[in-house]
Amino acid sequence: MVVNEEMRKIQFTGKSSYIVSLPKQWIMEMGLKQGDQVSVVRQGVSNLQIVPLKHHNKPIGTEEATIEIKPEDEDSTIVRKLISLYLLGFTIINVKSKIGRLKPSQRNSIKDAVKSILMGTEITADSIEGITIQVLINLFELSVDGALKRMLIIAKSMLNDALLSQEEANFDLAKEVINSDDEVDRFSFYIMRQLKIAIQNEHMLSEMGMESPYHCLGYRLIVKNIERVGDHATEIAKDLLGYKKPIKKTVLEPIHEMNHFTLTVLDEACLSLFKKDANQAEQTVQKSSEIVKYEKKIQDSLRSLKDTEEIYRVRRMSENIRRISEYASDIAEIVLDVTIEKTLRKQ
Repeated sequence: MVVNEEMRKIQFTGKSSYIVSLPKQWIMEMGLKQGDQVSVVRQGVSNLQIVPLKHHNKPIGTEEATIEIKPEDEDSTIVRKLISLYLLGFTIINVKSKIGRLKPSQRNSIKDAVKSILMGTEITADSIEGITIQVLINLFELSVDGALKRMLIIAKSMLNDALLSQEEANFDLAKEVINSDDEVDRFSFYIMRQLKIAIQNEHMLSEMGMESPYHCLGYRLIVKNIERVGDHATEIAKDLLGYKKPIKKTVLEPIHEMNHFTLTVLDEACLSLFKKDANQAEQTVQKSSEIVKYEKKIQDSLRSLKDTEEIYRVRRMSENIRRISEYASDIAEIVLDVTIEKTLRKQ
């Protein structure tokens, strides 16, 4: 038996009507009373969904939250609180000082977070006593898949630019890669916010193309994997800024080959997600294991190096790219998990 499942008898009333009583506890939790309307939606062959009309028509994300900041609160602590409220789905966030005024550094950290981290937010009130942030972007202005595609494009570009910066000893390009990581995080936070809203509202789930809250969990894991692609690209860029010298082009050639293969596998994994294609996902999982061929090429190229520092740097770079190939395989496996239900229904 399903948790919270209650058995109800179908009753016949009048000349042609069948009725089923609703659980009293559910009525109380929904705040319903006699005379209120509910929407009955047929789902598939045998399922019906009952949605209270006031919840069906309720605007998504109209909640407001207020946080109080202490004078000793670190800037990073304030930003983490803002991110948490953003992810929880609040559309109006008030930041006030618990004692006196907000410090200039605290106000600046809030403004920087709005500009660089919290997608779709604007400051609607700003004073020494507090700041009000409002989420203006509509739930359907940018779909989850649309945001995921943009996030993927940025992460892939970061990885290519990170390798190019190593090849050219281009320190400015390496810094651009590191700065781009904030943009990846912005899309990540936005998608997580949308998924959280969808989990709480079944009507929004179907509107977003999700079949169940379980699929939201799969998307959450996929977003984290793509976010890590940006993290590894950042590590490669930081390597150049740390050592202040390029790596030999002869050694970078197999690295480029490995990178091209990895991004191809990542593309195929994400394409299987957007198409809900289990066959392509299975092929991607198998293809990702071919990364060992490129690792061997890199290992062979290291024999020509005598500088232990350069050998160490190349191995770290190779490890970063290999991990991205693993993330691609993980994404494909999640697609298999999500699509297995459809496969079983067809059978």
